[in-house]
Amino acid sequence: MSGNHRAEFLREFLRDPLTVAAVAPSGAPLADLVTAPVPDAGEPLVVELGPGTGAFTAAIQRRLAGRGHHLAVEVNGRFAGLLADRYPGVDVAVADARDLGAVLSRRGPRRADVIVSGLPWAAFAGGQQDELLHAVTDALTPDGAFTTFGYTFARWAPAARRLRQALGDRFEEVVTGRTVWANVPPAFVYYCRRPRVTARPRTLVSLAR
Repeated sequence: MSGNHRAEFLREFLRDPLTVAAVAPSGAPLADLVTAPVPDAGEPLVVELGPGTGAFTAAIQRRLAGRGHHLAVEVNGRFAGLLADRYPGVDVAVADARDLGAVLSRRGPRRADVIVSGLPWAAFAGGQQDELLHAVTDALTPDGAFTTFGYTFARWAPAARRLRQALGDRFEEVVTGRTVWANVPPAFVYYCRRPRVTARPRTLVSLAR
């Protein structure tokens, strides 16, 4: 991530800290892990929530290599404009992630194969987390994958623990990846697969290091 991108991110954080909720974009090592479920064949629909200045966007574009459809949903208008300029192959929508269903419906009836999130979950209240996860699970195919990340230093905070439980309630499989110590701050990825269609016992698998 270039110095210009970091400066833009910090400027937007200072302007609207409750929406941006981070002072720096994620690094390349974390981006590689969080985008790992993007398939290397076929024509997948990949949705990116909260792309910011594009730390995950670039990794998704590399993995797709011109295939499929990459939809980025960004509530910050300035970030969205920068993304559209830098990545002309990305379909950028200025919208709240909770309105993902409506955004997708305007593009046809297809559901997402992979949803990658850069959203600041720890900054959301429980009701907001529930609304976002409802939008995510409704938008995924039955065998779809959802990835998001958390900061290691905050993983036992109430909002982070609430998110971990909510993911297990919403997905049949939730795997916690290793800590990416090279990220600033250190972070880890949740890999979630097969959204639940009915309430069933929660499954949470941890591979954290």
